[in-house]
Amino acid sequence: MADLPWLTIIGLGEDGPDGLSRASLAALENAEVVMGAARHLALLPDLTCETITWPVPFADGIPALLDLRGRQVVALASGDPFWFGAGSVLARHLQPGDWRALPGPSTFSLAAARLGWPLETTTCLGLHAAPLTRMRPHLAPGARLIVLLRDGGAVADLATYLCDAGFGASDLHVLEALGGPREKYTKITAQQADKTDFSHPVCVGLEPVGRDALPLAPGRDDALFDHDGQITKSPVRAVTLAALAPRPGQHLWDIGGGSGSVSVEWLLCHPSLRATAIEADPDRATRLTENARAFGVDRLQVVEARAPDGLDGIDLPDTVFVGGGLSEALLQSLWALLPAGVRLVANAVTIESEALLARWQAEKGGDLLRIELTRSNALGSRQAWKPAYPVVQWSVLL
Repeated sequence: MADLPWLTIIGLGEDGPDGLSRASLAALENAEVVMGAARHLALLPDLTCETITWPVPFADGIPALLDLRGRQVVALASGDPFWFGAGSVLARHLQPGDWRALPGPSTFSLAAARLGWPLETTTCLGLHAAPLTRMRPHLAPGARLIVLLRDGGAVADLATYLCDAGFGASDLHVLEALGGPREKYTKITAQQADKTDFSHPVCVGLEPVGRDALPLAPGRDDALFDHDGQITKSPVRAVTLAALAPRPGQHLWDIGGGSGSVSVEWLLCHPSLRATAIEADPDRATRLTENARAFGVDRLQVVEARAPDGLDGIDLPDTVFVGGGLSEALLQSLWALLPAGVRLVANAVTIESEALLARWQAEKGGDLLRIELTRSNALGSRQAWKPAYPVVQWSVLL
């Protein structure tokens, strides 16, 4: 055992030792210390070595685990520790060569096997420590989701959220203690879920039924956002997202965030995208935070400040959108602060801001686009065209 790392992370199922590989059983047999949640330790009643119950919250147990360095230690986790599990959290605190992982079947795999769902077309979400609103982009008729929940009581919370979102008729496949002797399957609708008690550990297979699926394309209806009128309107937002051209892994600065509509649409494009909204008005900062949460993109970072103040200390972006607070001072600051290759998109409505963008475009290059929209509007008993304020958009690579 001398050439093995000091820590072995074992993925444990509800069938306890019966479901473990020979390598996992050997690691437990040679362990000096086994550390795990009380539920996991109870699944291994015949351990003869020292055992330590992992505390709650989970982060409190990491220093105690690291203090065991130099001994042969097993850390118990659920199923596959690296799929919404503890493995990645532990690995951040360890050095290469410190650890190995022996995963078991994930809850997602077990649930898909029980339900007959292909995992490659099923959305898998770990919501045991995350808001239920993260389901929102995935709620659509014909979709399938497998959702991990913190405990049995969270099934009722999930059902309440679905009913409030207009998906109360959705089918819930509630799976308790998958893979073990206590395994139980219940099929109900979200509207019925508050009448049934469930036990931990639990996951839910969800088949959404409702009419309020979010569109996939940018330019979502303004009415979906809570705002005070300070919002990049839907058609302009669609053009703006096209100009921002999000690519996987990129980080956006949304300066003058307003309602957060551009940040939200950016984050909905891909789960790897990040965004930081800079907004000076505290009420709007709160509102855009709630909008991000409602759309299931609560990873939006909000900085309550007036740009260029407040930009120091934020991770540098790949792309910047200026939707409010456009000024000579702001453009000068951005040019001094940002590295080459950053994409800048700025929208202007006033004559003064248009003139500013025209002057900077003449000096720095890039493209100027004038967006003029006209909507039909009631005029007595008839319809007439009503133009909106034109928007001038500058897009440039620094």
